[in-house]
Amino acid sequence: MRKSSNEAKQIGRRVSRRITAKEVAQKLGISTMTVSRALNKRPNVDEKTRKKVVETAKRLGYSPDHIAKSLVLRKTHTIGVVVPEITHSFFPEAIRGIEEATYRAGYHLILTHSAEDGEREKVAIRTLESKRVDGILISTAQRVEDYKLYKQVIRLRMPIVFFDRCVQGIGASCVSIDDEESAKRITEHLINHGYRRIAHLSGPQKVSIGRARLNGFKKALSERNVPCFDELIVESGLQESDGYNAMNKLLSLPKSLQPRAVVAVNDPAAFGAMQAIQEHGLRIPEDIAIVGFSDDIRAPLMPSPLTTVRQHAYEVGKRAAQKLIAFIEGKSPTVEEIIVKTEQVIRHSCGCNAQSALVD
Repeated sequence: MRKSSNEAKQIGRRVSRRITAKEVAQKLGISTMTVSRALNKRPNVDEKTRKKVVETAKRLGYSPDHIAKSLVLRKTHTIGVVVPEITHSFFPEAIRGIEEATYRAGYHLILTHSAEDGEREKVAIRTLESKRVDGILISTAQRVEDYKLYKQVIRLRMPIVFFDRCVQGIGASCVSIDDEESAKRITEHLINHGYRRIAHLSGPQKVSIGRARLNGFKKALSERNVPCFDELIVESGLQESDGYNAMNKLLSLPKSLQPRAVVAVNDPAAFGAMQAIQEHGLRIPEDIAIVGFSDDIRAPLMPSPLTTVRQHAYEVGKRAAQKLIAFIEGKSPTVEEIIVKTEQVIRHSCGCNAQSALVD
């Protein structure tokens, strides 16, 4: 059956421009307010009318003007995310958790990447502000020199929640693991199995996880009366190349001063260290035991499967997003620190029996 000329003209208009709520209302002979209430599932619209409005809007090709709506409501239902890197498994998994929570709450994501650079992080935050996001989730870059921008954004009442790498004491919530306690426990695991000359490939001390994990390492040695040797603590970065260089520095020490076991700040640093150990003709764990942190997807696939601390990245991301959304919607306005539990995953690289233990 051939379409009427009026219908053909209507389709032409639909292709060339946006159909408005007013046109849907005119088609049905009702008010624009009724159309708006029906499409937004507001009260005071009977189900029969609501059904007609939805069907007519769909047939005409109507889609809501989110920009106009956001100007009226002063909300865009978008959340910005700033991550320092995406090459290792923690942050993609955390983003998965963030996306699940935001999707269920009716929010959309704008994802940005600082590449571990403080200046790029500033640009990312400014960009998200210009997009009028309702809030920002941030995991800080390694090379952040000061917290002025964070404080400025908070003063302007832009909700911020940090996750994994946090900034304390500036009026923003944080979702992370207990890095210090988890590092203490994995170090104690080595001590419990007879290791005494233990090295630490520490993270950058400007980053919260670097400071906390070094503190946990030192605390374990102190509480167990195990010597802490300054030459066995080497500050590395968080990438494979950093662990490789730091381990080579340790292996340049005289044989009698080299470590018998190593605690790496994270799994990528541990992977680099393992490569250096093997290149020196040494065996893992027979000559040097090693443990990591994060349970990267490659950890069980290494020639000597890596003992590590499992961070539940998905849960960290999900809970960070939930906290931010609750803050945006006025349901949880208090600043708080949320801790997600970790597990020790014992594999071959530490020379101990395989098991899994939940960290309180």
